[in-house]
Amino acid sequence: MDQQQASGVEIKNKLEPFTAPTPQNTPINPAPITSNYRPTITTISEDMETITTPGASGQSALSGAFTGNPALLSMLQGKLGNLVGRPSGYIESLPSSVRRRVNGLKYLQSQHAELENKFQEEVLALEKKFLELYRPLYEKRAQVINGQYEPTAEEVALGEKVDEEDEDEEEDEEKKTSEEKKEDIEDDSDVKGIPEFWLTLLKNHPRVADTITETDEHVLKHLVDVRMSYMEKPGFKLEFEFAENDYFTDKVLSKIYYYQDHAYGGDFVYDHAEGCEIHWKQGKNLSVKVETKKQRHKGTNKTRVVKLTVPAETFFSFFSPPAFPNDDDELNEEEAEGLDAKLESDYETGEEFKDKIIPHAVDYFTGKALEYEDFEGDDDFEEDFYDENDNEDEDDEEEDDDDEDDNAQPTKGENAPECKQS
Repeated sequence: MDQQQASGVEIKNKLEPFTAPTPQNTPINPAPITSNYRPTITTISEDMETITTPGASGQSALSGAFTGNPALLSMLQGKLGNLVGRPSGYIESLPSSVRRRVNGLKYLQSQHAELENKFQEEVLALEKKFLELYRPLYEKRAQVINGQYEPTAEEVALGEKVDEEDEDEEEDEEKKTSEEKKEDIEDDSDVKGIPEFWLTLLKNHPRVADTITETDEHVLKHLVDVRMSYMEKPGFKLEFEFAENDYFTDKVLSKIYYYQDHAYGGDFVYDHAEGCEIHWKQGKNLSVKVETKKQRHKGTNKTRVVKLTVPAETFFSFFSPPAFPNDDDELNEEEAEGLDAKLESDYETGEEFKDKIIPHAVDYFTGKALEYEDFEGDDDFEEDFYDENDNEDEDDEEEDDDDEDDNAQPTKGENAPECKQS
């Protein structure tokens, strides 16, 4: 099985695959999402400077022919794009004895790939086994959240000791202070379970929080459980259970992520996702919004008000995943890159639910997960802290310098700058 033919997001290995550059495999890394289409138009990203020399009029004529004939240019770029990844002839130029040894290495590599596939299959079987062991804990967790089960005194005492080893003296003092404040808080025995548990933890997750709007929060308050299960075909299913609410009639919203049938390089590769239809109640569809625009009549010059229904940003777009285009649809390079980015983001969000949010829901609710999770974007900030007043002082100094430059008088023997008028 040729590992280079597989493109997509790797499931277990979080590091990007690395391939040593050789004359025959440059470039080799595909887009992060497996795709069955290829852009019909490719562009050259490097900026090229054209120098016209005397007697080179034929060159400019040729350039004009390309700019005046987009179809010809597209055909030429398509031909050039087909050359990417083709053997350069380096291996064929090696002595026959060396090529023979290379073929022997290919056989060893194929044996290694088969073992990697078996490894991943056994890992998946192990994950399925332990998911069944986790399930009773998840079910009891849901009962506590929804007020169907009250933890025993022993369970509460053991839970309080979970983080004691990591607490320092300062945290102990804060804990004592919080315990003192508890005495002033009235015991509200009417509270059922843990209200807004899932909404709170989802807002604590940076990736998911960015997708939640203020209106979404009114719906997610009714989210009572999130579950995950494996499919018979390689893949997994996410289920979001809701209590009765004013927005849709569905009790459970689901989404399935499918892997390709075989693992590549020891990892299953994401293939596609399937969402579900949400049955919105009248006037409560959060996935669309109505925009009012004015339209002018060309003949009479009169205007009218037109209402247009357009897509709206919402967390519930998660259940309508982006899809691959049909074979007949052609995408340019920009559209293809945009689609790949959406597919990758959608898959990564599903993996976050599967591997982190569902197993560690309590840690996200309390905020503890933020201490050990390395979310993207944190490394973009400098370690040093600064005062906003420092920036204001620097801006004032720059303005003073500009004023001094404007008021500067010409020195002796130097003419004042001319004031040119157009």
